[in-house]
Amino acid sequence: MENESSNKKTLTLGALVLMIFTTIFGFGNTPTAFEQMGYGAIFWYLLGALLFFLPSGLMFAEYGASLKGSKGGIYSWLDASIGEQWSFIATFIWLSAWIIWQVMISQKVWITLSTILTGKDTTPSWHLFGLNSTLTIGLLAILWIIGITWAASRGMESIARVSSVGGIAVMALNVILVLASLIILIANHFQLAQPINHLSDFATSPNPQFQTPIAMISFVIYAIFAYGGLESIGGVTDSLDQPEKTFPKGILIGTLVIGIGYSLTIFLWGISTNWSMVIAHGNVNLGNITYVLMGNLGDVLGIALGLSVSSAHVLGEVFSRFAGVSMFLAYLGSFFVLIYSPLKSFILGSPKALWPKKMTRLNRHGMPEFAMWMQAVAVIVFITGISIASVLTHQDAKFFYNVLTSMSNVSTTLPYLFLVGAFPYFKREDLPRPFVAYHSHRWMLFVVTLVMITLSVGIGFTILQPFLVKDWVTAIATVAGPIIFGGIAWIFYANRENNLDD
Repeated sequence: MENESSNKKTLTLGALVLMIFTTIFGFGNTPTAFEQMGYGAIFWYLLGALLFFLPSGLMFAEYGASLKGSKGGIYSWLDASIGEQWSFIATFIWLSAWIIWQVMISQKVWITLSTILTGKDTTPSWHLFGLNSTLTIGLLAILWIIGITWAASRGMESIARVSSVGGIAVMALNVILVLASLIILIANHFQLAQPINHLSDFATSPNPQFQTPIAMISFVIYAIFAYGGLESIGGVTDSLDQPEKTFPKGILIGTLVIGIGYSLTIFLWGISTNWSMVIAHGNVNLGNITYVLMGNLGDVLGIALGLSVSSAHVLGEVFSRFAGVSMFLAYLGSFFVLIYSPLKSFILGSPKALWPKKMTRLNRHGMPEFAMWMQAVAVIVFITGISIASVLTHQDAKFFYNVLTSMSNVSTTLPYLFLVGAFPYFKREDLPRPFVAYHSHRWMLFVVTLVMITLSVGIGFTILQPFLVKDWVTAIATVAGPIIFGGIAWIFYANRENNLDD
């Protein structure tokens, strides 16, 4: 038994850091950051690493080490800390984050296809059955959800393997960005396309939407979103040799590598992209920003290499198409996993009595088919509602993708409030603790308070900002997911208690 145990502990510090990096670092986060805040995003991303990523990562490691045998993921963590009712409600809200993710990606995937086919985003000119572009993309997104749900419910998991190819291609995008930016920087005699006029440029934004203090501080939620997913790493401590030493080192090194990686990548975009000339246009939005910046990178690189304007533009189209292919493969692979994995994990890990019987039933492929179709209905309702609201208020694609991003940020980060807030209660429980990061009770409470303040300010200001500027569509949509799913969870739980009373 001793040899078997030692053989399992094969994950080295280097492998752990690589796992953390590949799980957390997202290439698409940096174009979004530069579009929203310019160089100012660097400060907030570093702040997010120090005030959220590092401390919460150690908390998730403690959760995962103590409850490594549980099937319910964060539901099991919360159930062991704050009880069944709140863990069920909190995990249902966590599930809403994946619903909103599906809403957003089912729209964005058509931009990737458009870019692959034409070299740029042409979706604003798409019209089907007399519908405008927003409703057309909404209709296509609904068809995408129906098609993926049908295929995934029949166990076509092999399609998910394209995500590995997409992952390699996305990593190649990072290499292209670094090499192209260095060539451009040298060719332009170290002059930046987005000039640095003052040190304050690294904390403020050229974007008119992020000029007020509340709007700027709310950007911290983008940084927290960019560092999301570390809870999935929490369960690997049993594969580490001396986890009490190796995991904290891995988290610390991972924080430095990812924080510096994000900061450097955001800065690199400024070498080729002038914010006012490239981004400050109506046709640039959070849905197509990655392809716009990659296309511009190719254009500028071509000029730096002495190509003609037309040849440089061809290079720009090659860059944007490659980005489109990379992101499409990543989206497709992720969709086939995430359309059932979080749902299945939650349903199988929580008590069956909390669910209607049809929701817990697995088909012959081992998939919760009925639950997946109920999820698809929820996604379709959100797509329809946001699309119609955007049309009725005469808003453009820029507004549309801003709403989706705001919804996704809040829905994704809100469950962390529960996980971090429950940590002191988790520490009180009599559980096996093969890994302990926080030995001092006072220090643990201080860190929990600090992270809770960071999360609360980011989420609170993100929700408050659209109310202050009377942007009612964004305001309502941002809070809709958590409120609706929290309400459904409460009804499910209340119904279960009533059944028990009867």
